[in-house]
Amino acid sequence: MGLSRSTRFYLKIVLAEKVSPATLALLNQEPGWTCITADKIKSLPDELADADALIVRSAVQVDAALLEHAPRLRVIGRAGVGVDNIDTAAATHRGIVVMNTPGANAVAVAELTLGLMIAMARSIPRANAGLHAGVWDKKSLQGSELRGKTLGIVGLGRIGLEVARRAAAFGMELIAYDPYLAPVIARENGVTLTSLDQVFNSSDYLTLHVGLTTQTEGLINAQSIAIMKPGVRIINCARGELIVDAALADALQSGRVAGAALDVFRKEPLKDSVYFGLPNVLLSPHIAGATDEAQEAIGIQLAMQVRDYLKLGVVQNAVNLPSLTHEEYLEVAPYIEMAGRLGQFLSHAAAGSLEALAITYTGRIAQGKTDLIRNAAIAGIFSGTQSADSVNRINAAAVAEERGIRIQEDKREFVAGGSGSVLKLVLHSTGPAGQNGPSSASATVLHGTSPRLLTYDGIDIEAPLQGTLVVIRNHDVPGVVGRIGTILGEQGINIANFALGRSTRSIKVPEGQAIAVVQVDVPDSQQLAPALAALKQVEAIASVRLINLGRSE
Repeated sequence: MGLSRSTRFYLKIVLAEKVSPATLALLNQEPGWTCITADKIKSLPDELADADALIVRSAVQVDAALLEHAPRLRVIGRAGVGVDNIDTAAATHRGIVVMNTPGANAVAVAELTLGLMIAMARSIPRANAGLHAGVWDKKSLQGSELRGKTLGIVGLGRIGLEVARRAAAFGMELIAYDPYLAPVIARENGVTLTSLDQVFNSSDYLTLHVGLTTQTEGLINAQSIAIMKPGVRIINCARGELIVDAALADALQSGRVAGAALDVFRKEPLKDSVYFGLPNVLLSPHIAGATDEAQEAIGIQLAMQVRDYLKLGVVQNAVNLPSLTHEEYLEVAPYIEMAGRLGQFLSHAAAGSLEALAITYTGRIAQGKTDLIRNAAIAGIFSGTQSADSVNRINAAAVAEERGIRIQEDKREFVAGGSGSVLKLVLHSTGPAGQNGPSSASATVLHGTSPRLLTYDGIDIEAPLQGTLVVIRNHDVPGVVGRIGTILGEQGINIANFALGRSTRSIKVPEGQAIAVVQVDVPDSQQLAPALAALKQVEAIASVRLINLGRSE
């Protein structure tokens, strides 16, 4: 991820809240990794001073003030779905990935949802309480079956689908609203997708399985209840904010809503509520995902995500950056690395104030997720600035936005005559340095591992985009190439690759000039200094730049 510490042998993981033994064991098996568990933490800020990763549940508040104590932190893992206790904006600003674990507790939540439906249908809590009180009252406990009833599911993600599969076994009719689900997935699970109003209007049972957004907050309100089927029963194991409590309480009291089962609330723990005392409401203290199996699965999944990020740079289930599967990462990783090097290469040519960056993706890379490629290119461009240490592949786009740099992206999946995947960067600067037009460069990856420069300022020039490069602009006159070789040879510098391009139509490079990209075997800039000074004295050479891009692994 452009984070050089990923190869550092010693890594520190702070587990600020209790995790399962299997979670801890998975992290402890990594050689050189130190895990600090919650029971050993005396001061969390102190422990974070040299930590690479922080794992929390819901109790620890990871705010901007806490992150000030974590200069090396690279990833925050949330064992669960909600990240309300994490300041994701502050984390992004500091270049920290925030991950959660959606779906790991899907079965647990789905099972409780069905359990609550059965409990309402058969009045199980009231039956239990009455018998404990010595009351044998079968007549008032006449119930109903789930079979043949219509279950409306709002949100057909991992949990919603697990609910649907289990409800189907009870013989229920399944309808759902989810504008982001492919119809084929719904059909394969026996669910009919329909409008939200139709779900409200037709459901005998209505269960909510969506996240909290500006669109979903207050989803269950006086207006939506008014169009619901009289006698509907509502289950909420998702987010308390989805329901306007006063409206639901009124509907429960009037009988418009026959019953409700709520596991989540706007403010937790629940101390005072309009639901207290209502006989047709089941309340549970946010236990939907609280099973031994779910907590084990969540912990193991999170540990694997954190491990894969620290070791490989694979971003999974990130809330502040598009995630990649391991397979997707393997495909895009060479282009992420190439983009960083291309940005770094071009940063040495960009003088003045950077105003805008245009990024063009051509070929196969244009078909996939390009956010990390974009961020790597931006981070590479910033590598030559004073703020380079604070810009990485997580926060690069946010930093660019803060600085007023416009980012324009263009994707061209199919280009006639094109070969492979190509990334092109164009830097637009203001002031005297930008008067001769923008600086540009394009590159690709050969054989899956070898980043190659293709063009520079409109000139075709194929050169390795790695190692130590000497970039020379010269007048296209006889003897220059020989003079370059002679000077480097006299200084004992071996040339690993020599690429030369001539200007014919470039705006940036006038006709009659050329560009040479010389890869040398000497990484030490001090050792190269005499040779660079000698090259600059050659009358036909206009400029000389030294660029150290490192080597591909």
